[in-house]
Amino acid sequence: MVRTLKNYIGGQWVDADTSESIAVCNPATNEVLAQCPESTASDVDCAVKAAQDAFEEWRSTPVMSRAQYMYRFKTLLEERFEDLAKMVVMENGKTIDEARGEVRRGIESIDFATGVPFMMRSDGLEDVSSGIDETTLRQPAGVFAAITPFHFPMMVPMWFLPTAIVCGNTFIMKPSPQTPITTELVFELLAELDLPEGVVNLVHGGITASKAIMEHPGITGVSFVGSSPVAKIVYETCTKHGKRVQAQGGAKNYIAVMPDANMEASVKNIMGAAFGCAGQRCLAAAVAVGVGDAYDAMKAELVTYAKNLRVGYGLDGKSQMGTVISQDAKARIERMITRGVEQGAELMLDGRGAQVEGYGEGAFVGPTILADVTPDMTVVTDEIFGPVLSLMRADSLDEAVTLINQSRYGNAASIFTSNGKHAREFKYRVKAGNIGINIGVAAPSASFPFGGQKESFYGDLHGQGSDSIEFYTERKIVIERWT
Repeated sequence: MVRTLKNYIGGQWVDADTSESIAVCNPATNEVLAQCPESTASDVDCAVKAAQDAFEEWRSTPVMSRAQYMYRFKTLLEERFEDLAKMVVMENGKTIDEARGEVRRGIESIDFATGVPFMMRSDGLEDVSSGIDETTLRQPAGVFAAITPFHFPMMVPMWFLPTAIVCGNTFIMKPSPQTPITTELVFELLAELDLPEGVVNLVHGGITASKAIMEHPGITGVSFVGSSPVAKIVYETCTKHGKRVQAQGGAKNYIAVMPDANMEASVKNIMGAAFGCAGQRCLAAAVAVGVGDAYDAMKAELVTYAKNLRVGYGLDGKSQMGTVISQDAKARIERMITRGVEQGAELMLDGRGAQVEGYGEGAFVGPTILADVTPDMTVVTDEIFGPVLSLMRADSLDEAVTLINQSRYGNAASIFTSNGKHAREFKYRVKAGNIGINIGVAAPSASFPFGGQKESFYGDLHGQGSDSIEFYTERKIVIERWT
């Protein structure tokens, strides 16, 4: 019997109020790992009530005491590190090394949350008028929720929950129904912390649960990571219902390679950026722009390296690239590759129909390289979210910047160069929230906000860093006179 996952509400593991569920499958073996319940609006309402009931006690808990829970939480995560990494592989398809990297980045967000007592400090001014002092206080804002994606089932939830609760809020997590078991493991560890009942809550499900979170009047703010069309819906729905919202959308990340770049180092970085996590990350390299003489050399080197990548099951330590998330995703990605060829791209390396011995039902797509793509092709205009790299030519840095800026996405962009002037012009002119200089994946550390511009982000305060403190607190101005 395959078990059905439970929600965690008010400190208790409870059944969802539904008979409907979604199969959670291992994308490499097609084995059903669990059934994820399609939680209803009533389940969300129960979680909100539990979080509201816990809020006053939790917000009055000293901030240093709230932070202490994070030290214990980090210890528990370290103890279950390998279990978490293996579960990421089993339900997401990453390689084991990629999964370990994700868990490590998630733990870094716990480290950041331990610093909340310092970051919540505010300013003040004596004698702003005769005998009057004025100060700013930061206070927790209420019940917050996060709707998180499949591609980083451990790391992305940690962008939000730890900081939110150390700031004094209570929290509801709704993970992707494709990868909910990793989040369940995290909540098993949270349950060991003996937090007051209702401080953290877990509600499984899909569209119904997400819609209920976005519309519930008891939720102050919502964090989201996913595709741009859905991010826009989340933003519009949440703002319509008077909520704060940070909605991280999709991406079409460009990498420019200058003729003066170290080609070997550039290609190795592009390989990891394009094909790491099977291209399923919001900072994946999607388009590599070779400037001038760099194009032909870049193309030849990329094909040489990519065709030797070992595709396989993530728990096999020899695998260098795992699966995409599902058979549906595999079919969609392969259709987009076909469309690119039909529109005139040169297929340098074809990942369609990839087969791995012993895993005939696996959702494998091999590394794919399309050369001589143009800005109007679908493989350039639309997010693929798979191991597909498009190559473009540019005669100059100015043309490369123009190509990048005409994309409707603005999550990340990188340049490889040994010229400081080129690097400065790139970071000055490119319209993207995360900029890499000789870095393939410009992933900000937990103490910096995760940038995003244009259709890659809806909202004004990003996840992580100082933005998260702003998002999870209310400012209160106190003006006082004593006579």
